[in-house]
This record gives sequence, structure tokens and C-alpha cells, in this order.
Amino acid sequence: MLTWEERRQLVKIATLYYTEGWTQEQIAKKIGVSRPIVSKMIQKAKEAGIIEIYIKDESIHTVELEQKLEKYFNLKDALVVPSVGLTPDLVKSAVGRAGAYYLSKNLKNVKRLGISWGTTLAELVKEFPYVRNEDIHIVPLEGGMGRKYVEIHANQLAYELAKKLNCTCSYLYAPAIVETEELKERLLAMQDIEAVLEEGRNVDIAVIGIGNPHRSSTLRKLGYLSDEDLNYLRKLGVVGDIGFRFFDDFGNVIIDSFTNKVIGVTLTELKKINQVIAVVEGIHKLESIKAALNGGFINVLIIDEQTAAAIVENW
Repeated sequence: MLTWEERRQLVKIATLYYTEGWTQEQIAKKIGVSRPIVSKMIQKAKEAGIIEIYIKDESIHTVELEQKLEKYFNLKDALVVPSVGLTPDLVKSAVGRAGAYYLSKNLKNVKRLGISWGTTLAELVKEFPYVRNEDIHIVPLEGGMGRKYVEIHANQLAYELAKKLNCTCSYLYAPAIVETEELKERLLAMQDIEAVLEEGRNVDIAVIGIGNPHRSSTLRKLGYLSDEDLNYLRKLGVVGDIGFRFFDDFGNVIIDSFTNKVIGVTLTELKKINQVIAVVEGIHKLESIKAALNGGFINVLIIDEQTAAAIVENW
């Protein structure tokens, strides 16, 4: 128990330090003790409950969510973007902007950067700043040819991001999904295609999106998946995809005659990449994101607040 005099002294020091803004050195001179003793007395005031620190900021909730996501799923980093009151389009834009900021600040020692496809990654590239980094080479992680939504294909995003970085990029001249496994094998036998896939397997950082093929599916809009295909995937237990590669609730990769017609980096190969950054938004992707986390496919997650909260609540 503190005596009245000890308590009064601690309150005085705490007031000078936290309310008046004095330095520990100034307080030490005033009361005639050393600075380390002042530091110990401030700690003692905390332990006695005299000092209680509250962080008053709207971002504290998102920071708490980030910490929980990192802890629950053993992530290297998590970035939760405030999204309360925003329309879906504005949420996508905000998450893309956060992804662009994070990526631009984490390119030190990066020589090869892989990028997948999708609308959220298109927002990231759109928001990415113009910074000269000629040493980087950008690689599309899967094929993508056709006339629909060309602006969100991996080749196009690699090209646009390379312009922002003033660097080089490769192009994977092959469809994302081919008609038969035989055709896939013939394409993989082509040196230019295999060389780009090998580059993709050896990138330092991969930036990906996560999709739900059953709800608001871009794959469906692009015409890659028919209703019959979706019913088949549902029977297989598929809940999500990364770069046209499908997985179930537990993060198990689904491989069969249908899913084995994709030309791109596999999920097994993705897991071997040093840093995989997922940039994703939308509560409709809740199951898909949780499954991807369970599968250990990613180690950095950039996500909207609403979806992050739902993941943490249902963990």
C-alpha cells in the first residue's frame, strides 16, 4: 500500500509528465532525483492504477482487428481499412489504395514481383504511385486472354504496374483456363510460356486477390464459369479461388479434371513464395478468405473493416 505522501508524489509526477508535457529530465531536476528514478516512479504509478492510458482514435478498432488477425492466422502483417458508411465501390477503392501504399513501402530488395488478376488488384495498380525502380521485374501469375474485362487481366496489370515503376515485365500469352488438359500440356511445352511460369514461381513478392466463385463472381462475369461449372464446383466443396485455383473450407487444394486446366502458378507453388500479399474486400468473400487463411496461402492480409471483424468474430 502507498502512503499518502508516496501517492501524492506519484500523482504530481504523472500530472507533470502526461498533462503538462514535461520531460523526465525536467521532472528529475524539479524533485531532485535521477531520470531513471522518475521513469520507475511513472511505471509505479501505472501499476498502482494512478495512470490509466486510453487511446482515443477511430483507428484503434482496426488496429485491434489487425493484431487479432496476425495472431489467429500467424500472419506477418495485417492492414484493416476503415469501411463504415462506405459504398461497395468506395470500399474497393479504399482497400486498393491501402494495398498500393503497403506495396510501395515494402519493395526494398525486391527483384521480382508477381501479380494476379481481378478488380481489387486493378484498383491497387490504379492507386499505385509513380516511383522509379528499374531493378524490379513484374510477372503475371496466371494467363488471361480474351476481349472481356481486359483491364483486370494479370498481363494488363503487370504492364500498368511496370509503367508506374518504370521497370520491365513479362507477358504470359496463354488463356487462364483452357478447354482440355491435353491443350494445357501442349501450351506448357512452349518455351516462352514455361519461362514466364518459372519466373512466377520464383518471385520475391506475390500480390493476389481472393474470389468466391459462387457469389458476385468475376469468373462468372468473364464467362470462365457456367452455371453447370459452378454446381460442379459446389459439389466438390469449393468455397474460394486464388488465380483460378480452387480450395475448400479447410484450405485444401481441389484438383481434378476440371480444375487442372488452369495455366498459372499453382497454390502449392504460391505457398513457397517468401511473401504473399492478399488484397481483398467484401463480406460476400468471408468464407473464401477464411479458407485461404486456413490453407496458409498468404502471410500479409489487406482487408476492409467489416469483413475483418466478421472473420475475427467467427474464428
